[in-house]
Amino acid sequence: MRLSLLRYARLNPAVKELRLHLCQTGEESKGVRDFVNTRYVQLKRDNPTLPILVRECSGVQPRLWARYELGKEKSVTLTNATAEDISKHIETLGKAQ
Repeated sequence: MRLSLLRYARLNPAVKELRLHLCQTGEESKGVRDFVNTRYVQLKRDNPTLPILVRECSGVQPRLWARYELGKEKSVTLTNATAEDISKHIETLGKAQ
């Protein structure tokens, strides 16, 4: 498990912000809630200057957003994703530009 968490340290410096949108009670957001409870602290510890926003709203579709230099954004839907899936999406978006 520690090996997968070390990947966060390699986020591209072009990533200026990560945003997680989730529903507090919806079953589709269960994996996002699990991710926030178990992996958010390590992600923030590995990237202390990177703003990581967690936005909760009733009934919203879970989604991960990455904002890059010059305002460019990419997003990935997280419907029914597991915490491990979310880690992989962060790794992918963290290497993109």
